[in-house]
Amino acid sequence: MKNEDGSTKQSGGDFPLNDAERQPCEIWTRVMGYHRPVSSFNAGKKGEFYERKPFTEAAAGHRGDLSSRGDDTAHCD
Repeated sequence: MKNEDGSTKQSGGDFPLNDAERQPCEIWTRVMGYHRPVSSFNAGKKGEFYERKPFTEAAAGHRGDLSSRGDDTAHCD
């Protein structure tokens, strides 16, 4: 849908596109030190990729600052 000025921008910043205007987005990831497109993975590796959960520090839990323990050694609780 085009506006009077020929732009496709609508209020709110949305840019609606029809299917002919769309292009596929290629997803890349780092595996063993190399960046590779997920589309090149075999079925098993694709399954592993989509089962991954992104790391977040909040989800990992804050265990305190190691430097406050008085030494530089990491301790396993």
